[in-house]
Amino acid sequence: MILVLAGTSDARELALKIKENGFNVLTTVVTENAGKSLSDVGLDVRVGRLTDSEMAALIQERKAQAVVDASHPFAEEASKNAVNGAKCANVPYIRYERETQNFRHEKITFASSYEEAADLAATKKGVIMLTTGSKTLHIFANRLREVEGTRLIARMLPRKDNMEKCEALGIEQKNIVAMQGPFSKELNRALFDHYNVTLMITKESGKRGAVDEKLEAALEAGIETIMIKRPKINYGTVYSDFQSVIDHLKSLVNMG
Repeated sequence: MILVLAGTSDARELALKIKENGFNVLTTVVTENAGKSLSDVGLDVRVGRLTDSEMAALIQERKAQAVVDASHPFAEEASKNAVNGAKCANVPYIRYERETQNFRHEKITFASSYEEAADLAATKKGVIMLTTGSKTLHIFANRLREVEGTRLIARMLPRKDNMEKCEALGIEQKNIVAMQGPFSKELNRALFDHYNVTLMITKESGKRGAVDEKLEAALEAGIETIMIKRPKINYGTVYSDFQSVIDHLKSLVNMG
């Protein structure tokens, strides 16, 4: 059995490929919605966050032969728990990660953290569209709240807890875009135009993370972008294509 940290569209595809290659697969995701998308395509799913010790216990309980971490490039805590959990359970850890894209443009500024991005945004001011999700919303809301000449537009999934978070942070309804992606370039451009956006903040999530569509729309409109770099994690074994992951898993089974 292979334990796969899923939650993204490419992780779901990878889990299915692993299953098609004759492995039993158990996927783990954080939300019920993500769990449903996996169970709908016939994958076994466990929903809920896992600490490293819980991960190790699950590996041992299900007799997993390996952990494939295909979580989002910015799911830093999940990846660290998976690394430690696999090590504790004494099974191989394999990381699948989308390729990094090389974005270079005079209107793109890179930040190494959410905090740095918020500080940069505070110096630029204007109408800022935040497309980094709800988890780190407080960093931007708290930093930009008192900055004169600044309006923060928060774009996130249409979930009740997200709306409650916005309310607690004092973000007005008129400044919330609650929509499920992916967003086309045209829809991104329409949103930028509607709110008269002057600055976009995004993450380097990779092509599958629909970063291209955001960037193309922003650059086309002459909008500046702050891009947050991926967290630096020592994964060990890393692949950016499905076949390499599957070949590695087959080699582990053959060696066993």
